[in-house]
Amino acid sequence: MSGTSPEPDRRIDRNLFITVSGPPGCGATTLVEGIAEALDCGYVSGGELFREIAAERDMSLSQLIAETGESEEIDRALDQRLRRIAEKWGAANKAFVLESRLAGWIAGNRADIRIWLDAPDEVRADRTAEREEMTSEMQVREVIEEQRYKSYYGVDLSDRSIYDLVINTGRWDAAATLDLALTGIERYDVDADEGAFDTPDFDI
Repeated sequence: MSGTSPEPDRRIDRNLFITVSGPPGCGATTLVEGIAEALDCGYVSGGELFREIAAERDMSLSQLIAETGESEEIDRALDQRLRRIAEKWGAANKAFVLESRLAGWIAGNRADIRIWLDAPDEVRADRTAEREEMTSEMQVREVIEEQRYKSYYGVDLSDRSIYDLVINTGRWDAAATLDLALTGIERYDVDADEGAFDTPDFDI
């Protein structure tokens, strides 16, 4: 999914806290960068935080990934950082974008708009072909992660009801996906909002 930038007339002046989530190869990073540019705001990705944790522990990414399979401490350390960011920006009344597979759940009711991206397995496999992970390994990791989140927090990642916008990025290119997301953000009317699905906090 190639990168793209919004047209100048798509700059949006909205103080919204937005989360973007989805599995590997869904196009989340590309979308986050486009939204952040349109809103002229900052963003943080779970992958970025994971790399920070690896650097702090003087470990390679592959070493850290291997260790997550042996202990829940690393997953929780990452999720605690995501929660702190969500708490900060949820109360800031400023535009910000937070991306991770669990961001929508962790931000919960603090987020103004929660977005989920997905695409068929073969599409995502093509997009991640240059990564070290094989398609089968990626699929196994996704299942394991879903089981972990269910075990840790009681979160069912297959439940899309909490998301305000769900986009199959296999059907639209990066520019169209960004256009769909920005249209939702731009036309979001706080006064007409009849309520997001409630997402209670959970201990991390």
